[in-house]
Amino acid sequence: MSAAESLAAVSPERVADVRAEVLAAAQTMYQRGLVEGTAGNVSGRLAGDLVVVTPSSLAYGDMTLEDLVIVDLDGATIVGDRSPTSEKSLHLECYRRYSEVQGVVHCHARYSSMFAVAGRPIPAGIDEFVIYIGGDVRCASYQQSGTDGLAHAVAAELSDRSAALMANHGLVCVGKSVDDALHSALVVEHNAQIMWGAEALGGVVPLPEKAVTDFTNIYGFVRGEMWPRP
Repeated sequence: MSAAESLAAVSPERVADVRAEVLAAAQTMYQRGLVEGTAGNVSGRLAGDLVVVTPSSLAYGDMTLEDLVIVDLDGATIVGDRSPTSEKSLHLECYRRYSEVQGVVHCHARYSSMFAVAGRPIPAGIDEFVIYIGGDVRCASYQQSGTDGLAHAVAAELSDRSAALMANHGLVCVGKSVDDALHSALVVEHNAQIMWGAEALGGVVPLPEKAVTDFTNIYGFVRGEMWPRP
C-alpha cells in the first residue's frame, strides 16, 4: 500500500486529532520554556507508517494546523507545503524502532541541556521518576544535528526509557501519545533541576537497588502492556 493509500485509510477524525495534539504540544512546549525561538520539534504517529511533524523554522506562536506536515517513515512529504523539521530523521527512527511509540518531543530544556552539555546522565534520584521514565536519562554520544547518525544514536537509548539526552544539544522524549511525550519532557526537566540542586548540596543519594528494580519493572510493564501497538 502506498503512503497516499495509507493516508486515505485513516479516518478524518484521527487526522484532525493527531494534528491538534502535535500543535498543542508544540505551543505548550514553547509556553513552558522548554524551547526558545523556533528550536525543538514535535511529532505524532498518524498510522503505522505516517507521521505528523512540525515544520522547520516557524515560530510556535505563528504555527497553525495548516503548517504541519505529514511524512512517511522514509521521510517523504505526503501532505504539506512547508519543509518538515530538520530533525525528522530523529523522529522517524524512533517510530521505526518502537511500534509502541506514538509521540516524540525534542526540546532544549535548560537544566536537561546542562546535563547534555556536560555529557552526564540525569540521575533517577526520585522513585516515581523511574516509574515515569524508566531510570536514569542516559546521554547519547555526540552526533551532528539533523543527521542519521544522531537519529540512530539517540533512538538506541530509548529502548527501555522514555527520555534520552543528545550530547551538546538537548533532550528527546517518547510516549504512548504526543501529550505523554510532552509530559515526559516536563517530568525530566523538573527532575533535572532537582538533581542539579542536589549536586550543589553535596551529591545525589542513589535510590536503594530494590526500589530501582521494582519501579523499573513497573515502567517496563506499562510500556510493554499499556502503550498501543499495531
